[in-house]
Amino acid sequence: MKAVLSKSVGGPETLAVEDRPDPAPGAGEVLLSVKACGVNYPDVLMIQDLYQFKPERPFSPGGEVSGVVEALGEGVTHLKVGQRVIGSTGWGGMAEKLNVAAARVIPIPDQMPFDEAAAFIMTYGTSHYALKQRAALKPGETLLVLGAAGGVGLAAVELGKAAGARVIAAASTQEKVDLAIRHGADAGVVYPAGPFDKDGAKALAGLFKEACGPDGADVIYDAVGGDYAEAALRSIAWEGRFLVIGFPAGIPKIPLNLTLLKGCQIVGVFWGAFTARDPKANQENIRELMELYVAGKIRPHVSERFPLAKAGDAIAWLGSRKAMGKVVVTMD
Repeated sequence: MKAVLSKSVGGPETLAVEDRPDPAPGAGEVLLSVKACGVNYPDVLMIQDLYQFKPERPFSPGGEVSGVVEALGEGVTHLKVGQRVIGSTGWGGMAEKLNVAAARVIPIPDQMPFDEAAAFIMTYGTSHYALKQRAALKPGETLLVLGAAGGVGLAAVELGKAAGARVIAAASTQEKVDLAIRHGADAGVVYPAGPFDKDGAKALAGLFKEACGPDGADVIYDAVGGDYAEAALRSIAWEGRFLVIGFPAGIPKIPLNLTLLKGCQIVGVFWGAFTARDPKANQENIRELMELYVAGKIRPHVSERFPLAKAGDAIAWLGSRKAMGKVVVTMD
């Protein structure tokens, strides 16, 4: 089989496509014939040793895949050969074949194509956990989504709308805001490129306040970080919830007096840890997400598809922050 390998620390240009022996599933594992692999921001960080998990090299990036069950390891009885599935792997997904723990394999509906399946579980899983368990988003509340045209951002827009919230999409271009509105956002705001000086930060906070209205945002979904975080927090409602998702613009420094003045919460969102610590609740979330997909209320927006030989380009494209929706690497 062919696999994309990170053999040394560095950017996407350090990745190599090589032949590797076909794996065989161990006890409790299934062997997948991989059809597509979703690209996510942790892939950008992991190959540079900047992520919280540092796999032993050589390793393949790619934390979520879709494919077909090719073989079952000892003790696996709830899956069958030929079944169409998603595999949540952490890493290793940019390969033609992959062993995955059977507990991390999810059957998919017949109407879900492989590219959408590979773009589904990490983004929607993160956003559903964020809005349901961490923010307890309620119908009628206002949700401000930063990075609203990215993978997790668009998922948050769709899920927020499905939950009955008023959704404000914030993104760096009008094209991105328009995409979020097509996916259900009620309104949008275009924010300028940072970093910002004192006056620029004040103007940015004003943009967010104007977009959210006089009562502010009950929930802020921050998938951007950097200077945008404090400016957005200044638009939060009394007793609002600020969700910490990721930091492509850098790790922010928040003055904690704002939390006192707003009576608000800053809430961390670590979906990967949640899936391990509360697998029963995660399974219920996945069931709900599949129902929403079948009902047509959510659907991944796959904007770019790259062949396996160009997987490094796929990671570079995502890292450039030009991507809208999801980027997927396909094996065919």
